[in-house]
Order: sequence, then structure tokens, then C-alpha cells
Amino acid sequence: MASSLRPTGTPAVTPNYWDDACKHLTRRDRVMRKLIPQFGQARLHSRGDAFTTLARSIVGQQISVKAAQSVWERFCAVMPGPLMRITPGGMLSMPTDELRRAGLSARKVEYLIDLAQHFESGRVHVRQWQQMDDETIIEELVAIRGIGRWTAEMFLIFHLMRPNVLPLDDLGLIKGISVNYFSGEPVSRAEAREVGDAWAPYRSVATWYMWRSLDPLPVEY
Repeated sequence: MASSLRPTGTPAVTPNYWDDACKHLTRRDRVMRKLIPQFGQARLHSRGDAFTTLARSIVGQQISVKAAQSVWERFCAVMPGPLMRITPGGMLSMPTDELRRAGLSARKVEYLIDLAQHFESGRVHVRQWQQMDDETIIEELVAIRGIGRWTAEMFLIFHLMRPNVLPLDDLGLIKGISVNYFSGEPVSRAEAREVGDAWAPYRSVATWYMWRSLDPLPVEY
């Protein structure tokens, strides 16, 4: 699971279904019954806007958390407008060489420009996302260069706070299922799906607790 990709200083939003999800999972699942109480009032939080969250996910790809933060700060510094306020129009107004000077690779610059173009042109339907189903949103997001299914699923969980996402490509989820349900033995994708299906309709919440079982410090986008 990736680390923090959200701007600081913005108010956190917590999903209103969390308490109901915890009650449901503790009734239905023996592992969740033991795991959930260990983390008290800890909750999933969402901060920032959609464009910034996705831009940070691209900036942070394949580099360490510390390096990603450093590049992001330099990136923000060259952008027009207030620090940490990144907009599609602002990004598209910047010369490519200015973006490269922030420490971004040529490929990441291409990805960020494609992301900005998708938002600026309306090819992603941000205002309609609340009414759209998960798979339709994933289809929109993976059409953007540099965004794969895993990133789209993390966006659904951490930004849109969708309750029933099961990110089977996430290594932390697979490891958490292995440790908590299979005594550390290797777990196939089919086995992980079977465990996850029993968590419905709150698979995102159970996934969050699988991550917490491996690393008690909550990670946010």
C-alpha cells in the first residue's frame, strides 16, 4: 500500500458508514471481531481535491515516500498560484522544462499533462462521480496515462470513500489476508477474493483493517 498522497492543512472527511460497517464486520467475521477493537476510533480520512490526489499519485510512483514529498514540494513551488493549490489549467500553462526542473521525469510530465487535459476537457465526469458506479469511474481513470487499476481503486477508497472496493492487486491486502486468515501461508488471488467477498458490502473497511494489522499507523491519500 502506498503512503500519504494528500495535501496537508485541509479538513479531513470521515465516511458516515464506518460505524455500521464495523458492527456488520464484527458480527460476520471472526478476524474482524478481534481486529477492529484494537484500533479504537481510528477511521479512514479523505482530504484534498480529486485532481491534486491523482497528480500526487503520479508524482509518487516508483520512488520513496521522502523523495515523492520532496519532488511534490518543488513541483508546487514552480506552479502559478498559492502553494499546494494545483489546478489543471495551471499545470497546462507551465512549460515542460519548468516541470522537469521540479525533478519530474519526462514520462511523469507526460502523465501529468494528460491528467490535466482529461480534467480540463471534461473527459472525466468529476461532478457525476457520486452517482456513478465504481467500475465506470475506474474505466474513466485508467484511460488517463499513468493511472492503472490499483491507483483507481485507491482513489475510490481514499478520495471518494466508496465502501465496497476490494483491491486484489494490493500487496498489503494480500499479505494481511495471509497473516490473519491463513497463518502466514501464501494466498492465491481466488482465495483472497473469497475472503473479501464475505466482507461485502464493506470490503473497503475490511481492507483498511487488513492494512492496519500490518502497520498500525493509518495511511491516507
